[in-house]
Amino acid sequence: MPDKVRFSESIKTGYAFKSEAYKIGCGVLDGEVVRDAAVLLPLKTMNRHGLIAGATGTGKTKTLQVLSEILSDASVPVVMMDIKGDLSGIAAAGSVNDKITERVQKLGLEFRPNAYPVELLTLSNQQGTRLRATVSEFGPVLLSKILGLNDTQGGFVAMIFKYCDDNKLPLLDLKDFIKILQYVSNEGKAELEKTYGKISTTSTGTILRKVIELQQQGADIFFGEISFDVNDLMRISDDGRGMISIIRVTDIQDKPKLFSTFMLQLLAELYASFPEEGDLDKPKLVMFIDEAHLIFQEASPALLQQIETIIKLIRSRGIGIFFCTQNPMDVPASVLAQLGLKVQHALRAFTAGDRKVIKKTAENYPETGFYKTDELITQLGIGEALVTMLNEKGVPTPLVHCMLRPPQSRMDILTEGEIDSLVAKSKIAGKYNQVVDSESAYEILNEKLNEAAKEDEQAKQRKIEESAEKKSAKNEKGIFDDPIVRSMTRTAGNTIVRSLLGVLGIGGRRRRGSLF
Repeated sequence: MPDKVRFSESIKTGYAFKSEAYKIGCGVLDGEVVRDAAVLLPLKTMNRHGLIAGATGTGKTKTLQVLSEILSDASVPVVMMDIKGDLSGIAAAGSVNDKITERVQKLGLEFRPNAYPVELLTLSNQQGTRLRATVSEFGPVLLSKILGLNDTQGGFVAMIFKYCDDNKLPLLDLKDFIKILQYVSNEGKAELEKTYGKISTTSTGTILRKVIELQQQGADIFFGEISFDVNDLMRISDDGRGMISIIRVTDIQDKPKLFSTFMLQLLAELYASFPEEGDLDKPKLVMFIDEAHLIFQEASPALLQQIETIIKLIRSRGIGIFFCTQNPMDVPASVLAQLGLKVQHALRAFTAGDRKVIKKTAENYPETGFYKTDELITQLGIGEALVTMLNEKGVPTPLVHCMLRPPQSRMDILTEGEIDSLVAKSKIAGKYNQVVDSESAYEILNEKLNEAAKEDEQAKQRKIEESAEKKSAKNEKGIFDDPIVRSMTRTAGNTIVRSLLGVLGIGGRRRRGSLF
């Protein structure tokens, strides 16, 4: 049997699914597209997570667009992390050119320019719907892991949260948390130690420094009100397609601590908000994280463990997570092992180190008799990738060199005017973009300290007044009212009286022989 026939049969068999599936491209053998070797993507396994990897300029962004379009058409909401600012074009229809025409002809597809329903979200003051979360929503465990605290310090953070809950002190933003740290280190130390146990000033100082470090990466813009409801990521557009929420984070790509903080909180909130679903015909939500190495960069071991745990468990909620990065080695092995769909674009081998990485990358893919994987990875063209995924039984499909279909949306960014128009039409921007500054721990503690200071001042004033009154009363009594003076006066008076009586012969002893 010729190689082409065997290849076609292998791909047909390996990518045949009973559930709903969409064509993402066709297999390529010896440089030729084999139309009969259609590569299908089953929706049922899209909650098994995935990886999209490859060097700059190899087509990773366009693959993100294609997968997002397929999911949206299937009424699955999508979240896209836009680090480079090049994903917004999915909100506008694409346009035909010679390269697109040639590609769809090779793949046996029809190109239909289409714009998709998009919601622009932002962590900063960029155009879009603001994303925020309160410190209380993070909780002591997650906040401790983000700050990289040890067990003792984490226990102290838990005590602070308990104290705030017991005393109705809302922790909304970082200034609330900093204020309570300062309070328990000084004025409130005795109060807390009486109820909750010993407080170490060393621990409070360390935690405070960690919070300030987070602040310096711009975390103040993320913590606060109005807190974003993750249910607003699950919307379906009026025409029945899944809403594509693009989170614009172009201005925090140099702040890995803030980026990983936001991502971990969002994943934890999604996990906590939705029930166990079991095996669904299609996912409830799929998230694409571009430049995923930023999550793992500078992350503590505790934070990495938390991410790994959430990735393992969140798929049972019907949620799929896809990491997009230049080098698959950017993703820790423990997380990489959880990723069912792998789309590997070309890697470049400029150095001996690059060749070692490519060889190691090739070892992570299923063995195939049709390609030399480590060589092919460096020869893939733009918009081509090595693809493997899990079938409905959880078994990896054959590794295939796939020419991917082009996006039907614009392969470029929106203009400023188009962004303004898109935000103006948003159904949720008005809800989250209003400025709210509710009374919280910062204001309540300040008021409490101000009242205590006033009471101290009043007590001091009363003491001063009482002292002055006593002094004044003493002066008004006069010298003879003094008990010492009165005693001296009585002694002197008695002496004078006795002397006078003696002169008159009245006082003193009787003489001997006297008749009387």
